[in-house]
Amino acid sequence: MDPLTLRIIFQLLFATFLGVIVGLERQYKKKPAGLRTHSLVSLGSVLFTILSVEGFPGAGLAYDPSRIAAQIVVGVGFIGAGVIFVHGGGVRGLTTATSVWVASAIGVAVGLKFYIVAAVTAFLAIVILSVLKRFESHIEKSNGE
Repeated sequence: MDPLTLRIIFQLLFATFLGVIVGLERQYKKKPAGLRTHSLVSLGSVLFTILSVEGFPGAGLAYDPSRIAAQIVVGVGFIGAGVIFVHGGGVRGLTTATSVWVASAIGVAVGLKFYIVAAVTAFLAIVILSVLKRFESHIEKSNGE
């Protein structure tokens, strides 16, 4: 296999792996978007990014690969809207929708070869989803909520 194909396979696998890591926490908490959603969003985002960067050689100044990344954000917004529910007087699913958005950003980062940035983002997402939830609960108890 040529080096480009090997790199693309690595990018696909790495983005999927990082999406799984973020999705694990959501799956564990029985949220509407879990392992499969997060890993597929990250996989799709990395593929769109790779295709936009590698798929148009010689396109010159008339081509702007950042347009694909912008459209990924729009598309993921629709997915996120599907997991947000208004129930009673509150909103549910906002954190899950945001974690799907972050999984997409991780995929774009991997597609642009920002591997360490993508890994750190996945780590921070896990910290935010798990550790900060406990801190948030403690604050709510302190406030009598």
